[in-house]
Amino acid sequence: MTSIALSFPAASPVMGTDRPVSAEALEEWELVLSAQAGDHTAFAGLVHRHQRRAYAVARSIVLSHDDAEDAVQEGFLHAFRALERFRPEQAFGAWLHRIVANAALDIARRRKVRDADELPETLSSPHRDPAEAGELRARLARALNTLGERQRAVIVLHDVEGYKHAEIGALLGIPEGTARSDLHHARAHLRRQLSNLRSEK
Repeated sequence: MTSIALSFPAASPVMGTDRPVSAEALEEWELVLSAQAGDHTAFAGLVHRHQRRAYAVARSIVLSHDDAEDAVQEGFLHAFRALERFRPEQAFGAWLHRIVANAALDIARRRKVRDADELPETLSSPHRDPAEAGELRARLARALNTLGERQRAVIVLHDVEGYKHAEIGALLGIPEGTARSDLHHARAHLRRQLSNLRSEK
């Protein structure tokens, strides 16, 4: 890719002069600038960098593989159309994942019936007996689907994908304290639901 002269705002928390900027961050910023200029190949490079994490964000909200893929596609399309509004003081990944999260929330609100058979692959364990794992996944799916969309997203993003409270707040557009509270209530709710499921056996 042709080298691009970069000029970053002094107050930028991402590209500011008060902290070192990694080569990876500079490379990503070049891709952003090229994509903003209409370079589709550069935007494809950004998609490649963020696709896995964007999918994880979407899947935490909709819990269906097909819906998550739709959310990622819609989110990337919205992001491409909104590139000119991207501000250099933002972290591109956080900005993009927020758009994907909003797309996933829109899909979740539109869908009346949830597929309770699927969970993020990271919830499964390769060391667990297949029959036991299948039963656990089904129980977790039923329990997760009794949560509201936001609490379900918070607990999967935190406990499965490893996002921090502040990152979850930024993704879902809620205060960090609300993310912490949602996680606490979601965990308590899941414990009750799983306890009820065990007692029904």
